[in-house]
Amino acid sequence: MYRLALTCGDINGIGTELAIKTINKLYNPSKRNFVLFCPQNVFEKTIKNYKVVFDYEIIKEISSAKNFSKVIVVDIGKYKQSVGTPSTYSGKASFQSIIDAYKCIQLKYTDAIITSPISKTSFQLAGIKYPGHTELFADLTKTNKFMMTFLSKDFIAGLVTIHVPIKDVSKLLNKRIIENSINTLHRMLINDLGIENPKIAVLGLNPHAGEEGKIGNEEETILKPVIKKLKNLNVAGPFVPDAFFGNKKYKKFDAVLGMYHDQVLIPFKLLNFDKGVNFTAGLPIIRTSPDHGTGFDIAGKGIADPSSFIEAVKWAEKIIAHRRRV
Repeated sequence: MYRLALTCGDINGIGTELAIKTINKLYNPSKRNFVLFCPQNVFEKTIKNYKVVFDYEIIKEISSAKNFSKVIVVDIGKYKQSVGTPSTYSGKASFQSIIDAYKCIQLKYTDAIITSPISKTSFQLAGIKYPGHTELFADLTKTNKFMMTFLSKDFIAGLVTIHVPIKDVSKLLNKRIIENSINTLHRMLINDLGIENPKIAVLGLNPHAGEEGKIGNEEETILKPVIKKLKNLNVAGPFVPDAFFGNKKYKKFDAVLGMYHDQVLIPFKLLNFDKGVNFTAGLPIIRTSPDHGTGFDIAGKGIADPSSFIEAVKWAEKIIAHRRRV
């Protein structure tokens, strides 16, 4: 049995719609229970558009939940909606949903959190300092060694740097950070996904992976020494990124470690745009998310595809099962 917390995400986007569609698809009280953290007014407005197959109960505090065979909707307060655009209210609502879901997992009411998409603009409008879920959950759990990873049947990937400008990437790379990243990814593959002796590919930073120092020296001074040091972890590289993906070498490895956001996300989304999942590795809690944004352009139209959200639930359940065995 799995008990899963879902957040509403940015209430002006597609998050609540995706959560409801996912619950509709996966509702099975003998296998899993859902707890959705969402403003009551937003939930009730959204649910009018769908024929739901689940029983639900709206409550103010998770501690008052009595029947988890029903879907529990925890009302996080009343927030004004402006569908299709980021706002101060939607930033505050999405943040409160995350905080309440985190408190819920701390109290062991739930086994994992599946987060709906948030807007960085809404967060900024609301005065919230975090650039994304990954950094927020790392702060909440006081975790220093964490990693944004992406899960799919096609390939698994991790990022050394996350939401930083390209001009700053090389400044942030050093041997310690690369070693921590490889170790975090390695532990995740074993403990969370149950892969024995995983093989990890490390991508180079520069074009042609630096071409032996002719086009940048990060590969020679940082990546190669760390890879050599960690050879017992079955790690290889640094690989030339375009050739690596062009020749489909990712199929020979259990995971790929990229240096910056788009280096990994472009090939990942080309292969998994509808079913890719974001997972924050290294945390003491389990948090997954659909690998896409708030969908402001289609919000309120009822056409959002829940496939990635459904996959996020399934991956969360796999990770719960592996952690229980470990």
